[in-house]
Amino acid sequence: MSLCFQGTRDAAELAADAAEVQDTLEQKLFKLGEGRVVSEFTDMNEALLSVVDKIDANFNGHVTVTGVPTGITDLDEMTRGLQPADLIIVGARPSMGKTSFCLSTVDAALTNSPDKIVLVFSMEMPTEALIYRMLAILGHIDLSRLLSGQLQDEDWPKLSAAVHRMNAYGNRLVIDDSANLTPAAMRAKVRRASRRFGKPCLIMADYLQLMRSPGQENRVNEISEISRSLKGIAKEFNCPFMALSQLNRDLERRPNKRPVNADLRDSGAIEQDADLILFVYRDEVYNEDTELKGVAELIIGKHRNGPVGYVRAAFIANQTRFANLTADHWQGAAA
Repeated sequence: MSLCFQGTRDAAELAADAAEVQDTLEQKLFKLGEGRVVSEFTDMNEALLSVVDKIDANFNGHVTVTGVPTGITDLDEMTRGLQPADLIIVGARPSMGKTSFCLSTVDAALTNSPDKIVLVFSMEMPTEALIYRMLAILGHIDLSRLLSGQLQDEDWPKLSAAVHRMNAYGNRLVIDDSANLTPAAMRAKVRRASRRFGKPCLIMADYLQLMRSPGQENRVNEISEISRSLKGIAKEFNCPFMALSQLNRDLERRPNKRPVNADLRDSGAIEQDADLILFVYRDEVYNEDTELKGVAELIIGKHRNGPVGYVRAAFIANQTRFANLTADHWQGAAA
């Protein structure tokens, strides 16, 4: 009852935004529906005990990856996995494979958390296109052959295995390909999916610049509000939120085209709000004679709770697939 009175009071205030009032009420009602106490404060003793219990469990279990794995071993060792409540920005120029990297992470998350769901908001590609890519990734099949239907004999058992694996996801993989989503609409969709299918272990949005936030004075303010809201969604559902981001074209003019944080497009707020910034870079896109053919660099530009740096992974271009790097995957890359 008190929530109803609060909503009425807030709505009556001219300064209150209607969408914001609706979102706040829905958030509190969602928590009540889950049996969670709607409170502004945290009991310090309970929080401290929870942290100590996690430290003890990780020590005794020899756990090194405490979050959602990406499937790339070296990256998971540096990040300890994608952590709950973190906003992860994955940035790259076109054709680098950022969507494929995130889809590989989606599969790793579903495998690692069999009792939770993954939500994918695909504002650029339709659901069918994502499924084609996932089948290519999971089945190790040439994507162009999948798209054309011209499969070879050895492709059919691979396709069957990939379809079986995706079928096993059931309703734990939830894809929404609506265009031009607002943060409020996305948050509402996550709440509905959580009530219907279960708690999320990962949320992915492809990509941040395709979202909109009405009422902002300019694009910089709009992107700032969007990134702030995505961080809020990650905190509310206590799971990592992986948001893909475009990069500025200016980096194409540099001799060294490896991305840096300043290349994130439209707003410096993205860098500020992110807990982890990850860039995907493949030297062979720019340099035909590179020794790093078939190799992707995963560059950590920001890591709020850990080191920055980079790791290398294999990229099998015809399958749009990332994998752990072995000698068979690349030609002469330096250690």
